[in-house]
Amino acid sequence: MKTELLSPAGNFEKLKVACHFGADAVYFAGKSFGLRAYAGNFTEEEMKEAMAYLHDAGKKGYVTVNVFPYDEDFPALAEHLEYLQEIGADGAIVSDPGVISLAKKVAPSLELHLSTQANTLNSYSASFWADMGVKRIVLARELSLDRIKRIRDALDENVELECFAHGAMCISYSGRCLLSNYLSGRDNYKGECVQACRWNYVIHEKSRDHREFPIEEDERGAYIMNSHDLKTIGFLGELVKAGVTSFKIEGRMKTAYYVASVTDAYRRALDSASRDPDGYRCLPEWEEELTLCSNRGFTSGFMQGGKGGADTISYEDSRSDGGAEFIAKVLGYDFERRCAIIEQRNRFRVGDELELMSPDRAVRRIPVTDIRNAAGERMTDAVRVQEVLYIPTEEIASEGDILRRRKV
Repeated sequence: MKTELLSPAGNFEKLKVACHFGADAVYFAGKSFGLRAYAGNFTEEEMKEAMAYLHDAGKKGYVTVNVFPYDEDFPALAEHLEYLQEIGADGAIVSDPGVISLAKKVAPSLELHLSTQANTLNSYSASFWADMGVKRIVLARELSLDRIKRIRDALDENVELECFAHGAMCISYSGRCLLSNYLSGRDNYKGECVQACRWNYVIHEKSRDHREFPIEEDERGAYIMNSHDLKTIGFLGELVKAGVTSFKIEGRMKTAYYVASVTDAYRRALDSASRDPDGYRCLPEWEEELTLCSNRGFTSGFMQGGKGGADTISYEDSRSDGGAEFIAKVLGYDFERRCAIIEQRNRFRVGDELELMSPDRAVRRIPVTDIRNAAGERMTDAVRVQEVLYIPTEEIASEGDILRRRKV
């Protein structure tokens, strides 16, 4: 089977960025029934437009329908599934057996992908879901390479396997957590998780007027449930040999720059791993690229077996940071004026050095010697978000490219 790079699309802009930087497919949600209620998401008309855009580009789109619904949710779910079939969605990502049963009745031609929330850890479960009509199984994150291969060997070759390759990790087993529900009243199984695992916790001593005692772990801090981000770029050759079809990047809540950076790095790496999985070697520049966008440090999770290892938890803090910041989106290039046309996202000034990210090309440096607005007025300091600006450069920039600035 041909391998697939699957990128997140929290909104239409990120969908286009993912496609520009090499994703074979994207996953996104409508305004209901996905597990990222605050990702922006797509209206019905936007979903229809998105599927047309993707298919015109030769790419696929999968829609998350992986909430855990109550009985009263099913009439609207039926209409939603019928609509996904109508607009030509390439798959619905589902987790609940009732939703699977409903989809087979109301949208029989809609391909079903089993969410990681279903916690598929063994070949017996995988075979059961395949018998239920599931085309693709998104494996639980708690699996080693050996266990993935064992599941692959037990399945019909037409059943596909997908695994998470990169991104934020939930500390709970396969994402099954109720902290958000208990502590904030926001239902994580309806897409409203507040990420309570990222909070800083203390102990209160009951008899001493609620005196606070910080929780410490070898003096490293109190973020006892805060996971590092998953990174499997070094294991892609082994994952290809184990039979993984689709490699998923987490991050529908992340920025367009994150989508561009991670998709670009994994595109280059997966192409190499797919050509020669036995000879695959992760290049340092791919590793470095992943440190330049938001991250909480990295872990390889369960790839090598065991329980994830001591490197899974980030004890220091829960901030997500990277070595570069998103400065602007490229709208095009003015050949007559020899200028990149950009849409500003973060403040920059004359004298800064920016980097131009383009798919299939090495990062190029652009010194900012001049900034002009749409009226041709000269500026020394760009402060207005989404203002269209012109900066002179001999480096040819294309629509969809990204400008970033390294942090000092």
